[in-house]
Amino acid sequence: MLFEFLRYLQPTHYFALQRQSSYFVYPDPSTLPETVLSQLESDSDFVDNRSTQYDLAWQAIHKGYIGGAKTLSNIEAVPLQDEYRFIGKYFNRVWVAYVLLIRILSFKNPVRELRAWRASRHVKRSTYLKQPVHYPDWETFESKLLESAPRVSVIIPTLNRYTWLKDVLHDLEQQDYKNFEVLIVDQSEPYDTSFYKDFKLNIAVRYQKEKALWLARNTAIKQAQGDCLLFFDDDSRVAPDWIAMHLKCLDFFKADVSSGVSISKVGAEVPAHYRFFKVSDQLDTGNALVKRYVFERVGLFDRQFEKQRMGDGEFGLRVYLNDFLNVSNPYAKRLHLKVDRGGLRDMGSWDAFRTKAWFAPRPIPSVLYFFRHYFGKKRSCYALLRSVPFSIMPYRFKKNKPMLVLGALVCIVIFPLVVFQVCKSWYLSGKKLKMGPLIESL
Repeated sequence: MLFEFLRYLQPTHYFALQRQSSYFVYPDPSTLPETVLSQLESDSDFVDNRSTQYDLAWQAIHKGYIGGAKTLSNIEAVPLQDEYRFIGKYFNRVWVAYVLLIRILSFKNPVRELRAWRASRHVKRSTYLKQPVHYPDWETFESKLLESAPRVSVIIPTLNRYTWLKDVLHDLEQQDYKNFEVLIVDQSEPYDTSFYKDFKLNIAVRYQKEKALWLARNTAIKQAQGDCLLFFDDDSRVAPDWIAMHLKCLDFFKADVSSGVSISKVGAEVPAHYRFFKVSDQLDTGNALVKRYVFERVGLFDRQFEKQRMGDGEFGLRVYLNDFLNVSNPYAKRLHLKVDRGGLRDMGSWDAFRTKAWFAPRPIPSVLYFFRHYFGKKRSCYALLRSVPFSIMPYRFKKNKPMLVLGALVCIVIFPLVVFQVCKSWYLSGKKLKMGPLIESL
């Protein structure tokens, strides 16, 4: 990892792993263009110059640098004081205290830890994301890919959501880019064949009796005729330039994947860290355009995630590890309605860490299967420690900090129950690991 302390705070982050090429995603600052370096802030208060360089590499990626600079293949340990300084710059003070506590409880030398923490306790939180890397040529860029009009296959699995699917298809009718097909895998009960009659779209509908999201997407991928596959949800709304903005992004950055952003309320602002182009650290199959050859290289979606969570996250990590470029695209926005009926809700699994029953596994076993498979036991445990206490409160309080803190306190009170839930998830994820991935080739 770029800084060792990130293993406590971001233990299962894509960028923690070296890619197939043996390189990390972080650029070597000495190879960055001067136009990019001038947009970064060099911190001379680190003890070791390597920390200064790693800090610049962190800024470059998280501020949105996407380019051809050489990336780091070897990351060396830095002084303890620099570790505390780094997390103090980019994480809330509560998380700095959390790391200090874990270090002390892990039998690290408390005198050294407290001395290093004290030396960096006055560091100011960075506001670096307010000045992302700027791409002035984007607005005037004339995309040759758009001009060539490649066939796009829009893939929509649906389950008991005809009311919202109607609006989804009307939005597709209004697209200013016209060379696309719509592949729908309908799992609804009852299945309404007449629903699709009047849409002015090139639609292919396939009925699937089994209620299985990843089977539906895999089936549509194999059926698709397009060189670009655009994944969409059945409870979303998009603007007329949605497809065009995805294609333009692929062309502008010579990318393999364009990951659009999501908002959940009409008129809501895009979250700050998604308002600019950057190398994406996720893949959301409700709004992502993927070139077909990516699937030919990494395979289809892993059916170990069926009726559970994080199948798109796992696929996104395979994309990352295979050195493909996935760009977070703020211009390909969707309104995700998150309706309370149909889809994964009908399958009994919505949030990765929140359970619907007292004795259900926490988190959903597929989440731990993903963590353990790619990041190992130790980082998986750090991920549980980081996430489980704050998952006690219901989903509607997900962004309410006081309620999350209350959830962490409640977690202490019901600790034996939480331990049971986590152990159950660990056991079930172990069964998945023993079985192995269920990934078909294209």
